[in-house]
Amino acid sequence: MSLKRTLVGLFRSHDGTSDRAKDPALKTRYYNLSRDKAWDEVSSTLKKVPGFKVLHEVQSVGEITLEKRTGFGRTLDITVSVLNTSPVRCAVDIYSASRGSLGDLGANYRVIQRLYQTLEKKLGKYKVD
Repeated sequence: MSLKRTLVGLFRSHDGTSDRAKDPALKTRYYNLSRDKAWDEVSSTLKKVPGFKVLHEVQSVGEITLEKRTGFGRTLDITVSVLNTSPVRCAVDIYSASRGSLGDLGANYRVIQRLYQTLEKKLGKYKVD
């Protein structure tokens, strides 16, 4: 992680992925899978990630809400969205926010990277570049 990301983290307590993200690590990931199959894979994978607690799942909307406690005692609320872009293609977006005031020192950024790395192990063969 760069010094710039840490400095931004002094003031910002949230991070998320999108198509228009300037940082390549925060770009939306696309997979050649139907949303239902991707949902099953993402849901089962996230339930097995140590340190994360699945709070809520809404398959009809395609959202999974997670919670993670940091080493400093802060709580991160994470939303993973599985979106349908076509009948055989889907997108996975992640939004992470810290509870409380002040920044997170890049914790949300690192959580997003870790979740994407975990999902890549399971969905990597379906990834669209």
